[in-house]
Amino acid sequence: MGAMTVSDTAIDALCERIAHARAQPPQARTPLRVQGGASKDFIGTGLTGDVLSTQGLQGILSYEPTELVVTVRAGTPLRELQAVLAEKNQCLPFEPPHFGSASTTVGGMVASGLSGPARASAGACKDFVLGASVLNGRGELLRFGGQVMKNVAGYDVSRVLAGSWGTLGVITEVSLKVLGFAPCEATVRARLDQAPALALLHRWGGQPLPLNASCWLSEAEGAYLYVRLRGAQAAVQAALLRMQADLHNAGTEGQSLDPAQVQTLWDGLRDQQHAFFASAPSDACLWRLSVAQTAPVLDVPYAQCLEWQGGQRWLWAPASAAAKLHAAARAAGGHATLFRRPAGALADVDVGVPVWSPLEAAAQRIHTALQSEFDPDGVFNTGRLHGPA
Repeated sequence: MGAMTVSDTAIDALCERIAHARAQPPQARTPLRVQGGASKDFIGTGLTGDVLSTQGLQGILSYEPTELVVTVRAGTPLRELQAVLAEKNQCLPFEPPHFGSASTTVGGMVASGLSGPARASAGACKDFVLGASVLNGRGELLRFGGQVMKNVAGYDVSRVLAGSWGTLGVITEVSLKVLGFAPCEATVRARLDQAPALALLHRWGGQPLPLNASCWLSEAEGAYLYVRLRGAQAAVQAALLRMQADLHNAGTEGQSLDPAQVQTLWDGLRDQQHAFFASAPSDACLWRLSVAQTAPVLDVPYAQCLEWQGGQRWLWAPASAAAKLHAAARAAGGHATLFRRPAGALADVDVGVPVWSPLEAAAQRIHTALQSEFDPDGVFNTGRLHGPA
């Protein structure tokens, strides 16, 4: 890792903005808010500060399909990158969300650190970051990691940027590991209540099955479990037979979905366009509870959608339920995040309710030390992130 000198108009412009902000007296300084495509502006504790856009940083710098590595500038639209990868039958296996926006950028994908339905089996966004360049609060361009899968010694700082929400600096480019599409895929749907659905997921999770994604939720006609398998054709077919037998023993039957249904389901869950997310109660907030996969049914009286084999649980609940939800998440080995507030006129209701769960003391010390090292003068909007993303 070290400071780098480059000749790049877009980066020079960002450096000038950082230098100008840094030169202001602390009491008069307006923080800079890093922004890519603004597709995730609804997440976080506030959008204060002057926008520092990465839109000028676009383009795929290198792509080696045989090496499974791509290096991309931060302002590159995520859809553009995914289209190029698809031409080579490759993808980002963690299924980053777009939230229905065509403006989502690669830098925003990494800065948010969010992952889609396959996260529990394929890994998180941070697991696919091989290296990154970032402008820190001193206006220095730093490079961390590399462009190969085995190129990390000591602390893997590039992965710290995943989920930092622009509080440590401006990501200018990132090198990512990619993978090929699975040769075979199948999605099974079965009518089940939450407790037996979780029991089956926990059982299947302990077996050598090609589980890739799962979802449980209540729909108009009842509660359903969805499970997606990906892998070699023989492995998927064998898993389907075993799962069908287990479902039969649980008093239900599994139905295989056709490709059109499958695409709509998983894309809708990834981008929060599914009916569960679209039909929000007018006065409710969307909460995300990250818990242990083996956690039982939570004692909370709110509509839920479960993903990641039980590890991620979405709930529609009022902001006033914050204390109860934080306590339930802690008891289940995790934390709660206020992901979306009510839209429109109700958006400012209970704005004092924290978005993030508080960090434990040891983690908070590391968090503070990282911010002090990357941004000693407080140039960036550190108020965007107060806890785990």
